[in-house]
Amino acid sequence: QVHLVESGGALVLPGESLRLSCKASGMNFNIAAMDWYRQAPGKQRELVARITSAGRTNYSESVQGRFTVSRNNARRTLYLEMNDLEPEDTAAYYCHTYYGREFWGPGTQVTVSS
Repeated sequence: QVHLVESGGALVLPGESLRLSCKASGMNFNIAAMDWYRQAPGKQRELVARITSAGRTNYSESVQGRFTVSRNNARRTLYLEMNDLEPEDTAAYYCHTYYGREFWGPGTQVTVSS
């Protein structure tokens, strides 16, 4: 059974940085595309960043240039480096993959507020 567990969420000030991690188990992490989604209160869940098994990346327009997605296959871990955080980035952040079916982590909360 695939398990995804996020960590690294916190309360930060605008302009600060944060790194999220997602530890995967129960899957061949090397061959899977991995995604970061986020969901703010009252809003739909949205795709933030994606990294393919080959390391190609895509970002939503709202985070392009500020966020960087990466992966460490040996550690079976997905990362999201978030710089210059804005209050609009406040959301629960979720790790996601499609591995026969969709799998989601429980999420980690990021709050950007002064």
